[in-house]
Amino acid sequence: MIDIINTFCALLTIGFGLFGFVAPRYTASALDLEPTKSTMGLSEMRASVGGLFVVAGLAALWLDDPVAYAMIGFAFVGAATGRVLSLILDKPPVVKVLVFGGIEAALAATFLILNLG
Repeated sequence: MIDIINTFCALLTIGFGLFGFVAPRYTASALDLEPTKSTMGLSEMRASVGGLFVVAGLAALWLDDPVAYAMIGFAFVGAATGRVLSLILDKPPVVKVLVFGGIEAALAATFLILNLG
């Protein structure tokens, strides 16, 4: 059962990452990020929101090791922690932060509980 959940969560990670990797303009819009005169923001979306999570998910599936899945969990802990800090300091739209942060926190907890417990 743990293998099925790990695989499902890794595929979710890849799926979410593909949005940033393949459709950075859509992802930026969904995250309320405004375009500038530079295309560097699209590059950042493809890299940090996209490729990072696509390759992390693929690597975990390929390695099929609890530590690989746990590392994705730690990455999601970082993302969820950043959302909490943003709520305190930046005052972003609360509902969006809670939805995205909730998904990140749920994936973090799932990966870490299943693979470090």
